[in-house]
Amino acid sequence: MRTTILLTGALFAAATGRTLAQSPAIDPTYNEDAPFVRNIRPDRPGQTVTTSMLRPGQFQVELGTQRQLPAGGQARTLSTGLLRVGFFNHMELRLTQGYQHAGPRVLGSDAAVVAAGLAPLTVGAKWLASTNQDARSQVVFLTELTLPKTGDQTLHLAKPLASARALVSQQIGQRFGIETNLGFSQSGFRAADTKQGQFLYTLALNGPLVGKFGFFTEAYGFGRQSFTNGGTVGLNWRPLPGLRLDIGAGQAFTGQRGAVVSGGLSVRLPH
Repeated sequence: MRTTILLTGALFAAATGRTLAQSPAIDPTYNEDAPFVRNIRPDRPGQTVTTSMLRPGQFQVELGTQRQLPAGGQARTLSTGLLRVGFFNHMELRLTQGYQHAGPRVLGSDAAVVAAGLAPLTVGAKWLASTNQDARSQVVFLTELTLPKTGDQTLHLAKPLASARALVSQQIGQRFGIETNLGFSQSGFRAADTKQGQFLYTLALNGPLVGKFGFFTEAYGFGRQSFTNGGTVGLNWRPLPGLRLDIGAGQAFTGQRGAVVSGGLSVRLPH
């Protein structure tokens, strides 16, 4: 039943995407000075990946650290770096790698020690599906592949992890934007691996507040037979057009319950 609902949602997003992709050619001209387009929009701090894409020759670095506080078990700290590079033909190339920090050792404790070190490397790309970049309505596809035998040996993957998402955004007025993701990921490329794949959905609202401050809020879910559902809220500060600092907090209410607090910065050049 849940799979049917998700597939129906994916078909709805695809149909919506086709409609949104037919935005008038004058849309980017009218929209180019809107904060939703002009302000730097990184793919953090939540689960939602934005439809924002870099122009050819631009690059963007996003660095962040999050503290994961599961309802049961040991807290973990993960730092992540993402490099985004604008390419030709409305494409953006991406490299992502995290670092799992070692937790404190407790004398006399029988708790298992969490593996630490560099996480596996993820390569990916964004592809523009809309007619015009930075339009009020935008449709983008994201494909990513996490490579086995990369990163620290204790964190190696047995199989490559492939994922794909449809990213859809709609600007509201000249200030705010709503974005949604529908995605699927699976470990390995065999047909049997598809039956173990995970679905993902997100719905986010973001925009400016006062001065150079902005906000972000989202609802998300991931899983298959049973889902982990939660939410994230965040604040950001943009001291310069191509620089953003953010803090965020999230809570999973079902499934893998727990909380997350995070902070990070993003730099885009040229802005």
